Amino acid sequence: MSDHRQSSAFQRRLARRHAAERRFRALGLAAIIVSLLFLALLLFSMARNGLGGLNWSFLTGSDSTDAATAGVWGAVKGSLLTMAVTLLLSFPMGVLAAIYLEEFAPRNRWTDWIEVSINNLAAVPSIIFGLLGLAVFINFAHLPRSSPLVGGMTLALMTMPVIVISGRNAIKAVPPSIRDAALGVGASPVQTVFHHVLPLALPGILTGTIIGMARALGETAPLLMIGMRAFVSTPASGITDPSSVLPMQIFLWSDQIDPAFVQNTSAAIIVLLAFLLAMNGLAIHFRNKFETRW
Repeated sequence: MSDHRQSSAFQRRLARRHAAERRFRALGLAAIIVSLLFLALLLFSMARNGLGGLNWSFLTGSDSTDAATAGVWGAVKGSLLTMAVTLLLSFPMGVLAAIYLEEFAPRNRWTDWIEVSINNLAAVPSIIFGLLGLAVFINFAHLPRSSPLVGGMTLALMTMPVIVISGRNAIKAVPPSIRDAALGVGASPVQTVFHHVLPLALPGILTGTIIGMARALGETAPLLMIGMRAFVSTPASGITDPSSVLPMQIFLWSDQIDPAFVQNTSAAIIVLLAFLLAMNGLAIHFRNKFETRW
């Protein structure tokens, strides 16, 4: 009789557990459906308003006060130059900082203070980085205002903490046996890191870089502070020329009184989404290419 009661209690606990799992799966599925519905609504709205404005003249033109002749190429080129500066500065510095902190830095109060500071920087509002870029790069260093150089340097400051944190986590995830085996056959600590640990951690580092660059691509607040909201009718020929970027161009067109700019705004959003998908797709391709399984 006692065994029967224990069996019944076990069956009830098992049934409650299965019911909780089903509720959790249903809740997760509902969350995915709601997210996809919002995304579909956004894409439908942008496609309805902007597909009619996507043509060759719009994709190859620059900003203009006339909605019929305004184009997005100047902002696209500015975004490309700004993202190139951001990537060239933030990626190597972030990876090297992650390697040093995780593999070579001594464990003391100074290192702990640096780690806390990096974690705090990753959560700082982006407009603070804009104020920092305005104070250091423009007012102090006298670099050209509204240029992709200053924009890229400002966004690099914002992106680098994300790369450092993701890089440290990826390096920490590499099994200690890899390091022990390399050191056991005579490799130096530097050779162990760069020949064995870093290649295995590279996919995780690239994942953090994708997240950081995607965040930087959609930022307007820090670029607003360094003057990249200027009207620029000629695409930049270099990183020191005045330029705009896609998010800022969308912001400027959305603020126009002329209702004809509504189509341009939606079309520019479509271009920005395509730009983001292409950049993420390229980064994911390289991440999968360098991924190593053990």
